[in-house]
Amino acid sequence: MSNHLKDQSSPYLLQHAENPVNWYPWCSEAFEEAERQDKPVFLSIGYSTCHWCHVMAHESFEDREIADILNRYFISIKVDREERPDIDSVYMNVCQALTGSGGWPMSIFMTAEQKPFYAGTYFPPESSRGMTGFRELLLTIADRWKYRKADLQESAEYILSHIGAGEDGFWGSAGKNNDTETGDRLPMLAAKIFSQTFDKMFGGFGMAPKFPTPHNLIFLTLYSWLYYFQKPESGFAENDMGDSFFQVQKTLEQMRRGGIFDHIGFGFSRYSTDRYYLVPHFEKMLYDNALLIIAYSAAHKLTGEDILLDTAKKTADYIFREMTGSDGEFYSAQDADCDGEEGKYYVWDYDEVCEILGKKKGEEFCRYFGITPQGNFEGKNIPNLLNGNAFSDRFAREREILYDYRKRRTVLHLDDKVLTSWNSLMICALTVLYRITGEQRYLLAAERTYQYIEENLAQGNVLYVSCRNNVRSVQGFLDEYAYYTMALLSLYEVVFQEKYLKRAKQICEEARRQFEDEKNGGYFLYGTNNDNLITRPKETYDGALPSGNSVMAYCLTRLSQITDNGSYRRAAESQLTFMHAAAENYPAGSCMFLIALLFYENPPQKITVVLEKQDSPDHIIRSLPLYADIRMLEEQTEEYKLLNGKTTYYVCKDYMCLPPVNEVP
Repeated sequence: MSNHLKDQSSPYLLQHAENPVNWYPWCSEAFEEAERQDKPVFLSIGYSTCHWCHVMAHESFEDREIADILNRYFISIKVDREERPDIDSVYMNVCQALTGSGGWPMSIFMTAEQKPFYAGTYFPPESSRGMTGFRELLLTIADRWKYRKADLQESAEYILSHIGAGEDGFWGSAGKNNDTETGDRLPMLAAKIFSQTFDKMFGGFGMAPKFPTPHNLIFLTLYSWLYYFQKPESGFAENDMGDSFFQVQKTLEQMRRGGIFDHIGFGFSRYSTDRYYLVPHFEKMLYDNALLIIAYSAAHKLTGEDILLDTAKKTADYIFREMTGSDGEFYSAQDADCDGEEGKYYVWDYDEVCEILGKKKGEEFCRYFGITPQGNFEGKNIPNLLNGNAFSDRFAREREILYDYRKRRTVLHLDDKVLTSWNSLMICALTVLYRITGEQRYLLAAERTYQYIEENLAQGNVLYVSCRNNVRSVQGFLDEYAYYTMALLSLYEVVFQEKYLKRAKQICEEARRQFEDEKNGGYFLYGTNNDNLITRPKETYDGALPSGNSVMAYCLTRLSQITDNGSYRRAAESQLTFMHAAAENYPAGSCMFLIALLFYENPPQKITVVLEKQDSPDHIIRSLPLYADIRMLEEQTEEYKLLNGKTTYYVCKDYMCLPPVNEVP
């Protein structure tokens, strides 16, 4: 029998629509019922490709006895964290404050007024290995609600007073610093922090588990480019800069070699469970792959190493093949689980490979990709190149055979929800790939995604979080506006069409209208068009994704540089000041802000290209620096003329303009 989730569009909520738990979506009806029936609220937050969400669902939410306890004593609410990042952010802060950690599934117990009094993540159905069982926990809370409700309500008030205290206090102090301390200190400190935690043997930072966090790698690449490769006279220790980019190169190569990269179907999994990047958590997320395309592309532009660009292109191929809809939209994620078993879709038996490819070719393939009879993961094999074998496409045909076989062998769940923010990241990734390769397919894909967002996820200047089956979810939060502004600026930077710059300004201004804290600085996560929750957070720390405040710092900085507009410059400086205070104690946690700061301190050179009729923009753009503001003119003007009848480059940098030249600067 269906519950209240049956009419939702979220794949995650629909996964629970037939649970015996009487789930509600987040809605006023649920809280009104809790008030009317005098019941506490159980809030469960997760997402459709989350392994432990599946486990808890199977063990507890599909269990009739546990469902009866929930239905008898609680009002139960399910939330898709990808559709409601505002709810997720508020209660994740609660979970981390009460338990010292957080994650999904997130389990929150609260009053009908949305005030939390208990929090956790995954609970097994029965108590074991020192973990409280979910059944026992539910009965204990139900008993306390009946006999000691005042104590729980007092706890809720105490928790709320503490998690809300930072809103005016901490952020207020950040906004009151009117002296913008820019310069190199925070980027230098962040680079030092990364250097201290770098795994010299196997790449990455810290020990297992290792997350890609590609925006950190992008920061280190830009930092190295600006202060080591471009400004050797800057006075920085050469080893420090060389070490920073070595960390990037080592990490990118190790990830490409490891099992975190899918050597059969391409694309990257969410993180590595071990130090070596061999065994991943097998779920694949759109945002990771988009950001990794940028990281690999930028590193290739700096070094010219083919394998870096090859990885970026193969990752894009994976997205096009498995994560793209018919109208150019990009889906959210692929599951880690298959037939109830994590990683089953991706692993191989030695004999299985030899049988499919034939004994001779199979043995050669297995030797190359580290596949053995003993296996490297629970008796089976994750293909990898950690054995040090040279990168090669000599097994391309065999890989395609195994890829086709794998798709027939079992089915992998796809979360086909289309998220505005993550699709915006893919637009950015594709424009970077176009700038580096000059291949039209990347630009065309980016423009199709822009068109999809405009037609399905925007209404005037108002954005929506997601869309699925032509149904839009709630109105957008800060991330939607910040990321989409960044995507529009990326498009403008490669096609030079005024419509993209105009649209970027519109979306950015809407973000400022809805989310800006004019009194204390920065931007709230949810705005004037969204629901009010128990607190109103401002996120500045970059987790798996850059924070909306970091991205706003970047967008405002770039708008000020592209338009030479004083209003944007003042807004950028205000946001950089706010973020500087927020990132002061741990700048390595706000790398997207540091990227914005590097742009602010080191404005990109401006290159105007006047094309000779025989030259194409696709050919020219790939030869130009990635760190540059480019404008292409198909015909000469009074101001910009052809020199010697050939394609001509006008370059302005370091506050001066150079004579026109016919060679790429």
